[in-house]
Amino acid sequence: MVSNPAYPVPRQPSPGLLAHAHAPTAAAQAAPTVPANLLPSRTPAQLLAIARQGLAEAARTRPDGLRYATAHLAALRAAAAVLAARARPAAPTKRGRVTSAWSLLVLVAPEFSDWASYFALGAAKRSAAEAGIPRVVSEREADDLLRAAEHFVSLVESVLGLAYQPTLEAA
Repeated sequence: MVSNPAYPVPRQPSPGLLAHAHAPTAAAQAAPTVPANLLPSRTPAQLLAIARQGLAEAARTRPDGLRYATAHLAALRAAAAVLAARARPAAPTKRGRVTSAWSLLVLVAPEFSDWASYFALGAAKRSAAEAGIPRVVSEREADDLLRAAEHFVSLVESVLGLAYQPTLEAA
């Protein structure tokens, strides 16, 4: 994969990343708490299915900004799947402070911190692209982010033990 030096894509999972995929450890049993109002209402499997749909949509989308935004949202849904799987709900906090899903991901799954940093850096571009600002994202940036999102979603599926089964298209 060719990456943009301004946005270095994590290449290898952090050490011990796959250790969380199967048997619960003491750390997994003592899951971090996240305010209940910040946790997703869908299951990890549902969120990953929506993420996969987003990746497929992004691959078909031609405007670079929309492709970038759609791929970024797919990665965000994969992050939400990790939150749904690993975090315990806590009492809601005061509403004054907005917490990003990427910050919560680092709290709940520190082994994804490189990925969280990478996608957090692209959040402003995603917002600008969604707002319709022209030329905020290049073709290469959109393609790089789509590939990174595909890799991230696959990694989350593996870590959570939720295998992806592509649907066969009718002939």
